[in-house]
Amino acid sequence: MAAAIFSLFIFFFSLFIIQTTSSSSSLPGLQILHAERQIDLSSHIVRVYLTLKVENVEDAPASKVLLAFTPTQFDHLSLVKAAITFGKKKKKSYVPLEVSPTELPNSPNESKYYAVSLVKPLAKGETTTLEILYILTHSLEPFPVEISQSESQLVYYHDSAVILSPYHIKQQATIVQIPSNKVESFTQVEPAQRSGSDLRYGPYEERSPYSNSPVVIHFENNHPFAVVEELEREIEISHWGTVQVTEHYKLANAGAKHKGVFSRVEYQSKPTASGVSSFKHLLAELPPRVHSVYYRDDIGNISSSRLRTNSKKSELLIEPRYPLFGGWKATFVIGYAVPLQDFLFESAAGARYLNFSFGCPFADTVVDKLTVKVVLPEGSKDPSVKVSFPVEQSLKTKYSYLDIVGRTVVVLEKKNVAPEHNVPFQVHYKFNPIFMLAEPLMLVSAFFLFFVTSLVYLHIDLSLRK
Repeated sequence: MAAAIFSLFIFFFSLFIIQTTSSSSSLPGLQILHAERQIDLSSHIVRVYLTLKVENVEDAPASKVLLAFTPTQFDHLSLVKAAITFGKKKKKSYVPLEVSPTELPNSPNESKYYAVSLVKPLAKGETTTLEILYILTHSLEPFPVEISQSESQLVYYHDSAVILSPYHIKQQATIVQIPSNKVESFTQVEPAQRSGSDLRYGPYEERSPYSNSPVVIHFENNHPFAVVEELEREIEISHWGTVQVTEHYKLANAGAKHKGVFSRVEYQSKPTASGVSSFKHLLAELPPRVHSVYYRDDIGNISSSRLRTNSKKSELLIEPRYPLFGGWKATFVIGYAVPLQDFLFESAAGARYLNFSFGCPFADTVVDKLTVKVVLPEGSKDPSVKVSFPVEQSLKTKYSYLDIVGRTVVVLEKKNVAPEHNVPFQVHYKFNPIFMLAEPLMLVSAFFLFFVTSLVYLHIDLSLRK
């Protein structure tokens, strides 16, 4: 009898624990009526486009929508953007929304979250459509990890056939876009079908919160895995007419490592079959009206570069001293100058501000660590930064020629930078024009003292004769 009572107690206690866990893991209030996800795997940067039609099913208004990610995805997230749509088709408009990381207690499977703040709270029965873009870096795993010069590059991509969400999803589908028709294998989660270079999972209906159906896709991707391990950019402002930019690169090919001996003859005679996942040139988009451009490394100047300029942009095509295969690296420096009036402006309050691009100028390139240093003129005060995403900020002092108190340096640091981070940022500061006369006056004073000293020396008789 006691054993039966104890078993009954264990049964009800387990039922209570399951109900408690279920209620804590799901978020009441919202449900997703329709979700469509497109995963772009055409390069080594994974771009995911997510469309969510959200409905509030409870009395309390909802002001935020949560996006869930696995711990692995969260660690590789470079950027999360969201917008709300109004209208249909050609009349459709987008309003950007604020997105910020957030935490929830007792999240299932250690899920991580971003919160999307709505323009106005969603009342009961109301719906809204969200457009989400999130970018993952270092998410394609080369396999085999080593390939010869004549082999193509194959990679793994791990994800889920259904969308990870803290809300109930009534209907959803996922489309995976692959750069070629060569697919070694992919996980079948019915209904699933392949059409050329596209894989379609779904539609799936009535999926509970935190549903997961792991899939692995093994496919060919010969896109160069260009990764800048470290980029240090110095932007020096001179009120005498120019902005000087110097960029130090540590570039690597993060694809499948090269094995065997490199044959230059085979590489040049069979360009479409030899070293297809390597890259021998990079294209940088620079500001218009650049001048005094140089490209060099530790050995010296590299002449294998080509500059094309017009009124809207400048393109610099560079070639390293050798093609970069998987695992190979190169270091180099790019420098150029631009007119001051194109990037330095005055605000209504009388302060000055620099408007410049933040990210890396090379297309389809990931930057593991980016450091931007803005060197302000000597005498600048009260610097402040406006940038559209979180960065680490600090101030330093740099001494240059004829400096007395030194120049203020605004240092911005960010890790895991994608091409979408190449957007303008502003550095505001106050400057008294009288400081522009400091260095000329020092030079004039030095020359004046030199001539006075020379004049006195020539007219002094230092002889001992009477």
